Amino acid sequence: MECKVQWMGKGGPSGMTFVATTGSGHLLQMDGAPEAGGNNLAARPMEMLLAGAGGCTAFDVVLILQRGRQDVRDCQVSLKAERATTDPKVFTAIHLHFKVTGRALKPESVQRAIALSHEKYCSATAMLDKTAAITTSFEIEEV
Repeated sequence: MECKVQWMGKGGPSGMTFVATTGSGHLLQMDGAPEAGGNNLAARPMEMLLAGAGGCTAFDVVLILQRGRQDVRDCQVSLKAERATTDPKVFTAIHLHFKVTGRALKPESVQRAIALSHEKYCSATAMLDKTAAITTSFEIEEV
């Protein structure tokens, strides 16, 4: 896996804006808060890290439920993180709340999918687990 990050402020007023080009050819823009020299034009790098963890685990949960022949129609993950107060300001606690929508979803299947993602499949949460206490909860919405 590869990624290239380019500072866009070089020779211009972009402050702390950066553009990443992923190995798959997609562009992601990042910026900082105004108090840190940024212009608040895009997500902060740490927000992207948190979003990546949410995307990674949601991907797993949907795939596991589909493979378990559960009629899953939607999956949302809300993440709340706490960070250390001193540098490096790593994540120290992350809570993931899953809202899974479908027909006749079995709570034990949803709980198992979340556990498998956290314990076995999600690379992002596995890395974040080294500094952060990760907790989960879920709700099921019937359609």
